[in-house]
Amino acid sequence: MNQARRRFSKLQAALFTGAMATTASISLLVPSLSQSVRAELQDSPKAVLDEAWQIVNRDYVDPTFNKTDWQVTRQELLSKNYTSREAAYTALRNALEKLKDPYTRFMDPKQYEALKSQISGELTGVGMRLEEDEKTKAIVVVEPMENSPAMKAGIQAGDRILVIDGKLTKGMTVADAAQVIRGAEGTKVTLRIARQGKSEFDITLTRAKIEVAAVRYSLKKEADKNVGYIRLQEFSSHAGEQMQRAIKNLSEQKADAFVLDLRGNPGGLLSVSIDIAQMWMDSGAIVRTVYRAGDSQEMRANRTAITNKPLVVLVDNNSASASEILAGALKDNKRATVMGGQTFGKALVQSTHPLSDGSGLAVTIAHYYTPNGTDISHKGVTPDVKVEVSDEQKLKLANKPTLVATKDDPCYAQAIALLKTSAASTRPTGNEALVPKK
Repeated sequence: MNQARRRFSKLQAALFTGAMATTASISLLVPSLSQSVRAELQDSPKAVLDEAWQIVNRDYVDPTFNKTDWQVTRQELLSKNYTSREAAYTALRNALEKLKDPYTRFMDPKQYEALKSQISGELTGVGMRLEEDEKTKAIVVVEPMENSPAMKAGIQAGDRILVIDGKLTKGMTVADAAQVIRGAEGTKVTLRIARQGKSEFDITLTRAKIEVAAVRYSLKKEADKNVGYIRLQEFSSHAGEQMQRAIKNLSEQKADAFVLDLRGNPGGLLSVSIDIAQMWMDSGAIVRTVYRAGDSQEMRANRTAITNKPLVVLVDNNSASASEILAGALKDNKRATVMGGQTFGKALVQSTHPLSDGSGLAVTIAHYYTPNGTDISHKGVTPDVKVEVSDEQKLKLANKPTLVATKDDPCYAQAIALLKTSAASTRPTGNEALVPKK
């Protein structure tokens, strides 16, 4: 495999906050260790410490390790005796703190399993979104997820859950109820449901693996325009295919323009952010990543755009990582007008590695730049149109999510106003962005 292909493989495995990717296995111990030392490490928590040390030693983006003698760090880790795995984990976390990089981090087996589940875009359960009724404090179904056991069993939005496996839900929070409903794939849970116009009834559901919707979309009639609204919540492994379906379905419904909402999106898989950028862009650079040795790779659009209709992208200070790559690419290529607040400012790429005891390690392996060469570290992507949203407005939207993407949502309202201008009413040519009228 040549150097370019190696870098491409590494790029595909790279990830951002909250994301997980498979990486190549590594040798557990350095060759110079004696047979007896190897045997000792294999049977102690030190094995995982040395595994983690070697991954950082090989891949970490900063060859000076934040001006830390990384060889001495290894000696310190392996010279101590640990009475438990937890003690070893603490020592490893302390060692990683020397790098002053919050994104290079160790995860114990439980944390690592949760991360894998999150980035897979799947969960095990019955598949329904819950909320607490403001007045009655009852646990209410917001909606069953598509193709989930809940949907197949006929659970409906507005159903109140009174009892879960014999436990009354009165006094439970939504998190408490969700925790009781969750369980292993193939196991059963019985719910007592209250539905308007019907007597209370019990329903037994079999838990299953469910694809979580990372993309939600709808066609909105805004004056004389059909606007395709798409909210991307994270760049999980299924987000690309879900985005493709959303764009195609909205295009078939005759969307005149699109609003892509990346507000609150913390990031995810790098490869998915590139795939999604290619759905909106026919040409141009998407991102350039620079690795430890100084070599870099630029990913570009490949003439696979699904639509070239006008596009506004909404961002805020919680739009991070992969969200910033996508927003930066669309902005720099003048494919979209980016609107909202300054983004988070995370320009580092991580890969995540499984360790031999079920724990995991995320390591920063590269720095990235937008197509125009902008380093957004600690600065973020600057929107083309800044929208000031008061704390009161933010709280209102947080408490009533149904107001998002309505006239009560300042960012969305300004996006619609922009799309209604004469400059935005024409179909863009190539990667032409929308521009507000002066």
